[in-house]
Amino acid sequence: MKRIISVLFLVLLACSAAVAAEPSDLYRGRTIVTGIKDETRIPAAPVCLLDVLAKVSGDARLLDDPRAREIAAAATFHATEYSYRDRYALRQIHDEQGTRDRPYYLTVTFDPQRVDAALESLGRKPWTANRPNLALFLVVNNNANTYVLSGDGTFGRDQRESLAAASWLVGMPVTLPSEADLAKEGLTADVLSTIQPAKLDMVTKGMGADLVLLGSLVWNKGTLGWAAEWKLFDGKEISVWKVKDVNFDEAFRNALRGSALILSGNGKPD
Repeated sequence: MKRIISVLFLVLLACSAAVAAEPSDLYRGRTIVTGIKDETRIPAAPVCLLDVLAKVSGDARLLDDPRAREIAAAATFHATEYSYRDRYALRQIHDEQGTRDRPYYLTVTFDPQRVDAALESLGRKPWTANRPNLALFLVVNNNANTYVLSGDGTFGRDQRESLAAASWLVGMPVTLPSEADLAKEGLTADVLSTIQPAKLDMVTKGMGADLVLLGSLVWNKGTLGWAAEWKLFDGKEISVWKVKDVNFDEAFRNALRGSALILSGNGKPD
């Protein structure tokens, strides 16, 4: 029996610590809907299942696979629970915005056996082993400032929240260094712009993380988008990939989906 739960509270993201989905969250997808009603819930379920197929397998290429999209179209048959969280909880309702029109985070829980069977039909396997915690060292250049994104720094609050959302979506744990970590090791933006990822291995272990993800994020005024480069060191080799002309939400998704693709053994990002 499917359950529908309405949750009306705010969740605070503590981005100075590791952030990611719990193991059970691998079979949960999330999207934004308007109101608590079937008209928006039912069309949103396929979006959530497609994300779950990519998250559980570690292979985001399924997001563009027509076969996966066909499976996702029947998402309501695989769902076991729907829960809502009010995006504007504790905010006053304005005259022009009735309760019915408020936006909610809809989280859909899917049956693990059905998801695993769907992945098998797609030639994929569930990646349910303990996923390594990535230490992200990121240099951000927004044209006005260049800084290292930390878990407790003055700059990058929106980016920390975006990273936490991407971590949950992809199912990859991520830890940001603190300002104290960066100062202790002398890891300035200039240093991180030229350092080899392997040199950060000991710092990563000291942060309680497992693997190094080194990145750069640069704002392009001409295209009104970010260009990102990512370097993942898995302890043996470095994998490098890039993305450009995206918002930083998509940049973080690209970073973690690329990492998941590599670490799950499904391949390497383009």
